[in-house]
Amino acid sequence: MAKIKGAIVVDTERCKGCNLCTVACPLNVISLSKDVNVRGYNFAQQILEDTCNGCSSCAIVCPDGCISVYRIKRE
Repeated sequence: MAKIKGAIVVDTERCKGCNLCTVACPLNVISLSKDVNVRGYNFAQQILEDTCNGCSSCAIVCPDGCISVYRIKRE
């Protein structure tokens, strides 16, 4: 049975740190960074590399469309 591995890419300059994606993630893969972007916001980032399953919950709730989700099927 194939297993799906996911990864997210966050547009850090557009992210305003609303924290909705971290709450929506069922696997607690996303956290707000301690660093700030050009606008002074703490941005979201993927903290667990191999845990994401590509469910897209984070991208769906993001009000600014800053998150892209990628999925790879692994045997």
